[in-house]
Amino acid sequence: MDKHKIYTMSFARVYPLLVAKAEKKGRTQSEVDEIIRWLTGYTQEELEEQLEKQCDNETFYKEAPRLNPSRALITGVVCGIRVEDIEEPIMQEIRYLDKLIDELAKGKSMDKILR
Repeated sequence: MDKHKIYTMSFARVYPLLVAKAEKKGRTQSEVDEIIRWLTGYTQEELEEQLEKQCDNETFYKEAPRLNPSRALITGVVCGIRVEDIEEPIMQEIRYLDKLIDELAKGKSMDKILR
């Protein structure tokens, strides 16, 4: 999928896929929400508002109240690409979240996921 499509895709469309991935492995929607809040600084209410607005991925990350500085500690491979080597800022934010949800689905504890 090209970068433009990923940036303009509604975060509300991606969100249920993240939740489904976690739930398939016995994790919960509340854990997914906690990860998103940790990464972006959104409150639960603000996250729900963003989902209702159906903003695109780019807007979701650009409007994030406080991107967590500890996200720079997220390393590893997602979709065959090392997240720490991604140069496009929005793409890196998208892949950070992908990586954290992967870790959740693989059974990592929340304290390790949230670094």
